[in-house]
Amino acid sequence: MFDIQVKRIHEYKRQHLNVLNIIRLYLRIKHNPNIDIVPRTFIFGGKAAPGYYIAKLMIKLINSVGDVINNDHDVKDRLKVVFFPDFNVTNAQHIYPAADLSEQISTAGKEASGTGNMKFSMNGALTIGTLDGANVEIREEVGNDNFFLFGLTAAQVEEAKRNGYNPHFIYDHNETLREVINMINSGSFSQGDCNLFKPITDNLLWHDPYMLMADYQLYIACQDLVADTWKNTAEWDRMTIMNVARMGKFSSDRAIQDYCEKIWKVKPFRIK
Repeated sequence: MFDIQVKRIHEYKRQHLNVLNIIRLYLRIKHNPNIDIVPRTFIFGGKAAPGYYIAKLMIKLINSVGDVINNDHDVKDRLKVVFFPDFNVTNAQHIYPAADLSEQISTAGKEASGTGNMKFSMNGALTIGTLDGANVEIREEVGNDNFFLFGLTAAQVEEAKRNGYNPHFIYDHNETLREVINMINSGSFSQGDCNLFKPITDNLLWHDPYMLMADYQLYIACQDLVADTWKNTAEWDRMTIMNVARMGKFSSDRAIQDYCEKIWKVKPFRIK
């Protein structure tokens, strides 16, 4: 499976939530080298703003995790992590059609719209995502049964914050999550440097403004559903076909026609 997340690197887009799941799968293999899991290649791509330190560190974390996993003989061909360099519109033409799973996992209420998820779905990728941005419209079009939904809603995010959200409590009571965070902090992905990724993990444990910890268990449960569905080839193919067939609303022709009729108030000029 090509599991792909290519977009601007930002905490609210939560590339690091994806990374935590990759480490979880890696630990499952380390605990049981003979375990049967769906082979996946995780592909990341995107750029961080020049002064956005945490986003730059997230790119470093992705690459560092990849260096360890890709060179571990226990893993064999079951997990690979790739960071596609210099992601842009030209390169995207090769990435979108290659995707089996599209990661659209931003914190609900933070994404204005987003168009990458439309391109993935049009090219036959299934989406794992939150009720955020264009995911809402895509799910309405392709059908609830053809979309892997997880996570808090925007209203639930705000409610959790009002009620005194405590991410460290989740860490204390989720053994799998705790093992993953501890592995990062142990220096296992940073050649023994226990402090390199501390800005990321400390922010998750004590602040977590984008509710990654709150969505973690929901995300990995949904990822396990993705894996089970992938094994049923006929069902996966059916979902893929339904995604492509029902994405007509997001064509550029329809969008331009809507702009002409609703925004610009212009009509086509027909040439005889």
